[in-house]
Order: sequence, then C-alpha cells, then structure tokens
Amino acid sequence: MIAKKFYKLCPVLFCLLGFGFHPDQTARVDQLFEAYNGKNTPGAAVIVIKNGKPIFKKTYGLANLEEKTPITTKTNFRLASVTKQFTAMCIMRLAQSRRLGYDGNLQQIFPEFPAYGRNVTIRHLLQHTSGLVAYEELIPDTATVQVLDQDVLQMMMTQDSTYFPPGAQYRYSNSGYAVLAMIVEKVSGKSFAKFLQENIFKPLGMKNTVAYEKNISTVKNRALGYWQEGGQFVFSDQSVTSAVLGDGGIYSSIDDLLKWDQALYTEKLVNNETLAAAFAPGVLLDGKTLEYGFGWRLDQFNGHRRVMHTGSTSGFRNVIQRYPDDEFTVIILTNRAAPEVSPLADKLAERFL
Repeated sequence: MIAKKFYKLCPVLFCLLGFGFHPDQTARVDQLFEAYNGKNTPGAAVIVIKNGKPIFKKTYGLANLEEKTPITTKTNFRLASVTKQFTAMCIMRLAQSRRLGYDGNLQQIFPEFPAYGRNVTIRHLLQHTSGLVAYEELIPDTATVQVLDQDVLQMMMTQDSTYFPPGAQYRYSNSGYAVLAMIVEKVSGKSFAKFLQENIFKPLGMKNTVAYEKNISTVKNRALGYWQEGGQFVFSDQSVTSAVLGDGGIYSSIDDLLKWDQALYTEKLVNNETLAAAFAPGVLLDGKTLEYGFGWRLDQFNGHRRVMHTGSTSGFRNVIQRYPDDEFTVIILTNRAAPEVSPLADKLAERFL
C-alpha cells in the first residue's frame, strides 16, 4: 500500500530507487505465470534486468513436488541448450589465449578422427554448420545407459561423412557442442566441468552453478523436472542424453545467471574483440548470413537487437533474451516440459523494454 502511494506521487523516482515495477505491473506478470503458481505445480524463476539491476525477480511453484520444496531465486534448473553459450565461451577463452583457432579442423585436434574431419572446423561446430550426424539418431531405442560427451565423439568417429559439406548449410547440432566440450578437454588438459568451474563460474562468483556429473558433483538447491500427463505431473528429470554436458548439462539459477548476464558487458572473461565474435552472424559458403553466432541466436524484436537462446530437455523449458543495446534482459527457468516459455519472455519484453 505504501509503495503504491509512493508510486503515484513520484513514479520516476520509484523506479530509480530500485523498487522495480509498479505493483499493478507485478500483478500482470503474476497473471502470465499463473499456471506455474499452484500448490502442487512445478514452477518458474523469473528475472528482468535493466541497466545492471533486477527490476523484477520472482519465483513460482515447486522445485520438488514430492518434498513440497518451493522454488527460490537460488534454485538450480538444468539449463539444457542455454548451456551452449557457456560451451562457446570456453572455446573463446582458449582462442583468445591462442591455444586454438576457429578455423582449426577436427583432424588437427583429434588425429585419429576420420578423413571427413579435415573439413569440419571449430567455427562450423560453434555456428551449427558442421553437418555432423545427430548423435540422438545413433542411440538405439533400447538404450538405458546415459550417453556422455566422449561417447558422442566416438560416435562421430564411426561416421564417414556429414549431412552436407561443412559450411554449406545451417542445421542445429547437439553433436557439435558435445564435440566442442571434448575439444576443450583435449586442448586444456582438464575436464570440461573443471574448465567451466575455473574459467567461468568461479571468476564470476557463480557459486552454485555446475556442469553436473553423476557420482562426481552435486547440484545444490536442485529443481527436479516434470511432465504433465492426464492432468497430473509426472517425474521426468532425466533421459539417456541428459548426461551430455557440452550441449546442455549445466545447472544454474536466476541469481547466478544475473552475474553471467552482466559479465557479458565487461571484459571479465574475454576482451571485447573476442566477445564480439559470439554475437556476429555466421556466413555460409554461398554468402548467406545466419541468425546464429557462437552459442547465441541473433535476431530483432520490435526493432531492438536481440541475442537469445532457449533450452528444452526432459522436464525443463528455459529462455534467456538479451537486448544489449538497451541493457535489458529477461530470463525464465522452469521445471516442466511444457509449455514453451519464449512467448512469456516476449510478453515481458513488450511490456517493460
């Protein structure tokens, strides 16, 4: 009540002092996330950032239905393909230190790689133009043991060709990002999870973020994933592909992702020249420009330049949308397999950008 009265007296000062949205606006956001806010419902964590500060941060629903654990701003969700921007950053750090080059090919890094690897570069992998066979299509339907990144690399080594000449087409590739994780390991001499921890998470103070490895690491404040079936929510946290790290294995929270988002306006991880490559569109052999950089989708929304990515996997749907020219970001993390959350992020951007 006091906040509402204060807003009516001085709305500009209300926002400048960091009180966030007008209370009526908060109520409208709550309506958008009504489906995530039940007493027995997997939920969502939402943050809207403007000029370096959260102007809206709220959580809805449960992280664990069985234990009735509520979602908080520190709850860690499996990021799925939102992970790819972190994998790309690992490669960029190695490139900046001249330990690899974007135009280096797979056979240079892995001499035992089949001949077709001579035509597949790191740039192709980053921009989904490699044409590598989708590892998901190589897993038997009867498989029950989870696949790891090194398994994906071995699968690629059993192939003798790509879907198309590398660089000729765009085809979204989880295989490419699993192979990138193995490149990080080969070049750095460290596990991918450790490289992430030492080179990104620790420097940024992302204390609870982890590339999860079963029987090796733990996920604090973990949200479990669910699927809705017959009007009921069913536990659906893992699949045979959930242990692959490079394409989707990081767990994080909106508190930690705020630190990640803000670091991308600085040179904490890489210099500006190196970082610019992540947000530069790829170019195919025929000169066609892609709407993808290094781990980021590139487009415009309502006339504003946007870099973004979604993440979809067993029991989780996530999105990060960044508008760098406006210093505005929307992040939504959810622990349910449906619906998609990009439309919700679009509505937040329409309302508050």
